[in-house]
Amino acid sequence: MVFLSRIYTKGGDRGETGLGDGTRVAKDHARVHAYGEVDELNAVLGLLVAYCPEAPAVGLLRAIQNDLFDVGADLCVPPGDNDFATQALRVAPAQYERLEKAIDAANEALEPLHSFILPGGTPAAAWLHLARTVCRRAERAVVTLMKTEPVNQHVLIYLNRLSDYLFVLGRVANENGKQDVLWVPGQSRGAD
Repeated sequence: MVFLSRIYTKGGDRGETGLGDGTRVAKDHARVHAYGEVDELNAVLGLLVAYCPEAPAVGLLRAIQNDLFDVGADLCVPPGDNDFATQALRVAPAQYERLEKAIDAANEALEPLHSFILPGGTPAAAWLHLARTVCRRAERAVVTLMKTEPVNQHVLIYLNRLSDYLFVLGRVANENGKQDVLWVPGQSRGAD
């Protein structure tokens, strides 16, 4: 359970922060960077829901925001044999399996793509594409962390599925792809 009675602790005034197991690391440590990217993604989804309450699957997006706190909590406590690690909240397959089902269901109504699409269309689609790109950045940060430290593999799988879901949901928000903005390769070449 989380209990915050004071917001500032002054513990980070020298450029360090505490992980969930009490370990102190630099604020630019790869683990902190990874869960910071996940936090930014969560904030983008919050903006999406606030500015586009008519966006598709708002209830699932709120559940995803909760999942992203689980992802951050997982990343904040390095895997290991200590009490903190063995009792830590870990992302589980059921969380990304739910996303796979949502992708399959949403994708049924969409025509196959014959071109890449540009981020945009409706406001909700534009926010979803922004969230997708931030999700991909978070995914890359986790991959970087995994090169030097252990990470629950389900975190990476969850983020990978989530970016796919955000892409599909962006198409749904564009009237099931009817308002997708298609990429036209070389469209501006030779233009004045």
